[in-house]
Amino acid sequence: MKHHIAVLLGTGALLATGLVAAPNAAAATSCLGATCNGKNPAATTCANDARTVAGNQAPIDAMELRYSPSCRAAWGRFKISAPSGSKIEIKNKQGKKYTTYGSGKFYSVMINDKDVKAWACGYWSGNTECTGDY
Repeated sequence: MKHHIAVLLGTGALLATGLVAAPNAAAATSCLGATCNGKNPAATTCANDARTVAGNQAPIDAMELRYSPSCRAAWGRFKISAPSGSKIEIKNKQGKKYTTYGSGKFYSVMINDKDVKAWACGYWSGNTECTGDY
């Protein structure tokens, strides 16, 4: 028990003197809003707090819209295994649009969703499916 107390006290002293950095409670965001346009969400901190905010508007249930509250950016993701040559278009009501090609359960690049609505459309094998906006 005395050993554990000594370790805790020693660590506290190092933290107080700045010799050991305390863990950051929240990592800084990689981008915010429009600065996220065209970026890969997996290459940023945006994927860390992402959640699905909208689904498809068709019976196939192939697409979802992902959103990062810390980055205020959105991207589309195929929920099905899309065939080669499939694409996702991510759009917002400011007229921005990005297209990402791929296959499998892939995702698009991000688009600004700060104070503007965004949505995603997937295109594969003659099918089209769009999410609701968020």
